[in-house]
Formats: sequence, structure tokens, C-alpha cells
Amino acid sequence: MRILAVDHGDVYIGLALSDPDGIVARPLPECSHVSRQRDAVIVARIAEREGASTILLGTPSDSEGELGKATQRVIRFAAALKKYTSLPVKYWDESHTTIRAIELARGQSVRRKRSSLSTHSIAAAVILQDYLDAHASASDPPQ
Repeated sequence: MRILAVDHGDVYIGLALSDPDGIVARPLPECSHVSRQRDAVIVARIAEREGASTILLGTPSDSEGELGKATQRVIRFAAALKKYTSLPVKYWDESHTTIRAIELARGQSVRRKRSSLSTHSIAAAVILQDYLDAHASASDPPQ
């Protein structure tokens, strides 16, 4: 059960993929935003290439928890995406993921001179890991 997570922004599209067991998320290279239709084709192709069974879209909310313009943009992107894939498309709250991604990226760049991962894809991995953790089976023994 591989899940492809998407952090669809105004300029970049962050991507992350789960392992086959749906336990761990890892960032993938980001894509540049071109147009809603072109972005949908690219994401659908990546999902197919990576063997994803689901596509998870991060949905932003404002400081009061309300869905705003950015969420409407994601919903329109989801409608375009559904034209190019039969995979289920799910939504997950991405509140505070950018802040967490920046902190993770800073920590990574301390360990390496130059980080090869973008903040956008790290944010997608944070969204995906939050989703995976929330849906982990309670019957799974801790490792």
C-alpha cells in the first residue's frame, strides 16, 4: 500500500512516498508548478510509476482552522487529477507542516553541507507521516 503525498503550492509541488508497508514516508524530488492540468498529469504519472495505491493531498487551513483560498486551489487540483488517474484521492490537514519541514531541513543541512531535499517535499513527507501515524493499526506491536 504505497501512498503518494502531494503538497501543492503556488510555485512548487512537494512530493513524498510511503514504503510498501505504509509505515514510513520519504520525500521525493519536487516539481515546478506549471498549470493545474499539467500538474495533474505529472502527479498521476509519478503515482503510477511509483506504484501508489492512493494519492494524499495536503489541505491548508488558516490560523482559525478555516478552509480558505489555498484549500479551494487544492480541491480544483484534485478535480483535475481525477481526470488522469483512477486512484483514490484523499485529503489531509497540512497545518504547521511547512514550519516543521523548515526545522527538519535546517537540521539536515547541519549534518550535510547542502541538502538535496526541498522544503516542499519535506513538507509532503511530514503530511504523509502524520497520515500514516494517525492510521497505524492499534494492534501493531511497537518495534
